[in-house]
Amino acid sequence: MATGRTHRPATRSRGIPEATVARLPLYLRALTALSERSVPTVSSEELAAAAGVNSAKLRKDFSYLGSYGTRGVGYDVEYLVYQISRELGLTQDWPVVIVGIGNLGAALANYGGFASRGFRVAALIDADPAMTGKPVAGIAVQHTDELEKIITDNGVSIGVIATPAGAAQQVCDRLVAAGVTSILNFAPTVLSVPDGVDVRKVDLSIELQILAFHEQRKAGEETVAPDEVASAQAAAQDTPGAAAAAPAPLAPHRAAPAAGTDNGRQGPDGDVPAVMPA
Repeated sequence: MATGRTHRPATRSRGIPEATVARLPLYLRALTALSERSVPTVSSEELAAAAGVNSAKLRKDFSYLGSYGTRGVGYDVEYLVYQISRELGLTQDWPVVIVGIGNLGAALANYGGFASRGFRVAALIDADPAMTGKPVAGIAVQHTDELEKIITDNGVSIGVIATPAGAAQQVCDRLVAAGVTSILNFAPTVLSVPDGVDVRKVDLSIELQILAFHEQRKAGEETVAPDEVASAQAAAQDTPGAAAAAPAPLAPHRAAPAAGTDNGRQGPDGDVPAVMPA
């Protein structure tokens, strides 16, 4: 089996847009659920609904993979699972290191979805000497002094940072210097990396703040009751000369969808990838 260091996915060289790449895991999650239920085929409309996109966008995305389905039949579920998994590089073994084994780091180490999707947790690393040697998810925690050796010995190209914000940049620099070229950052800070290094940022507090924004907007809509709108319109009509200047009926305000960010950059369609796969 190939390792992460021997092959890089060819999505960019094949011209697949980053927004499409961001949606592929959503399709794979929906297809995997269908496969587990022994569903042989699925229509573009059914799969799009399960993935949370529109069917036209799904068909466009699949055209980049060379998969067009069969009219009247749909898409072969098992073949699409294989095709998307191959495109994402999930048919390989990707060794991953997690740096920062606090509550979040330990939860990530215990997450069972990594192994089923081609990611092997090769090492857990923490700066606290008291953590060294302690087993977490069946893996003994190692000290950060060994970081570079661990990365070299395991051929790691993907690192996960779950440290406090103040330590994240230094950890990032050491990971990059040791050869890591892809980083998943859970620390609440923006990392600076050189060209050729990909960073995906997951900030749970920001996601909660965005949800709070939408909740506040929805609460604001509810305060503008229909009878209040009718009363305002009636008062305007009773005012001399107000007919021409009367405002249009108030419509509920629709909050614009919040745009996802990725290390200061946004995909062409503003798509936000799933924080964690199911």
